[in-house]
Amino acid sequence: MTENPDLREYWEASSMLLPSISIDCAIFGFHDNQLKILLLKYKNTDFFALPGGFINQDENLEDAAARILEERTRLKDIYLEQFYVFGDKSRRFDKIHHQLMSGSGLKLKEGHFLLNRFISVGYYALIDFSKATPVPDILSDSCQWYDLETVPSLIFDHDAILNKALRTLRSNIDEKLIGLNLLPETFTMNEFQNLYETILGEKIARSNFQRKVLGMHILKRLDKKITGGAHKAPYLYSFDNKGVGK
Repeated sequence: MTENPDLREYWEASSMLLPSISIDCAIFGFHDNQLKILLLKYKNTDFFALPGGFINQDENLEDAAARILEERTRLKDIYLEQFYVFGDKSRRFDKIHHQLMSGSGLKLKEGHFLLNRFISVGYYALIDFSKATPVPDILSDSCQWYDLETVPSLIFDHDAILNKALRTLRSNIDEKLIGLNLLPETFTMNEFQNLYETILGEKIARSNFQRKVLGMHILKRLDKKITGGAHKAPYLYSFDNKGVGK
């Protein structure tokens, strides 16, 4: 097996990392009325996973999560929230780690830090789909968006992590003002409702939805969207910073 010296040096730098703890990120984007999730595909394998990484000894936890997200999306200052800590005593994946590293030309030695039980801190992120530039990590062939309906089976316990992130996203949809992070700067009421329905996985009566969101006093109504006849064109909205956070 031919080893890549850059990879070898990268994975042997365990002394620089906090032992037995990692970060896994569910990065959500919204596009074409679909809620999407960002996934990595590892080199020379059929392995798909959520983006993640490790925490440097001299790094704050939140800073590490922000760094990992920036490395995968090239975006800074994006919405990021810790939602769960995954720490089952059986949480170690020796066989998968051997196969994954083999795909990149590396052989894990006995006692390697990856062959330990890991506790993972889960974060979910909400980003403007159109502004992100997905970038694979050093072990991956690709970093791409997937519709939730077409997500492949994920390695490790990442299926459970994604499901937990999605449940948290749904339960926080009002409190965390999900649309503020997933919609463009201006949008129609129909686009806002489509976002809610996509996240919740259910239809909402139009009148009920408008009454609800307008009663939250978080939107500013702008000029009508130019789509032809002015009497039929929908109004555009943006988030009102004075109302957000009240």
